[in-house]
Amino acid sequence: MTIRPAAEADHTPIIAIVAPVLAAGETYAIDTNLDEAAVVAYWFMPAHEVFVAELDNEIVGTYYLQHNQRGGGAHVANCGYMTAPNARGKGIAKAMCLHSLERARERGFRAIQFNHVVSTNTGAVALWQKLGFRIVGTLPKAFKHPVHGYVDSYVMFQSLVD
Repeated sequence: MTIRPAAEADHTPIIAIVAPVLAAGETYAIDTNLDEAAVVAYWFMPAHEVFVAELDNEIVGTYYLQHNQRGGGAHVANCGYMTAPNARGKGIAKAMCLHSLERARERGFRAIQFNHVVSTNTGAVALWQKLGFRIVGTLPKAFKHPVHGYVDSYVMFQSLVD
């Protein structure tokens, strides 16, 4: 597997991964009715450094890295990750997360924080915990899941310095 910075030529395969996840409304707190241009604007917003994961010359995942906050909080990173449905269970998300931890350190971030990890996304929660993230807060019923109704979201955090 190769993880590299995304290029403009990658927009179509990235949209094919990102758009259905956002439309499903199960894991990201964002509008579910975005058109293609809005998906690109969201995933490739200027604050996002975007990467793709390739397996056998096919883009099978993507993630972005950004500052979680500005000013006094600019030393903490934030990321979003998505894996193609046909590539789930192959270690793509794990590889992207490990890559993002290294990239965040290279950029001088001192920590990574995930602000809104939906509690029903149990695979992601378990993976992030396995990779060293801790749940540092629970936001009760903060996410309206299209199937499960109002569910908790977690704030997850990992320090990148000793």
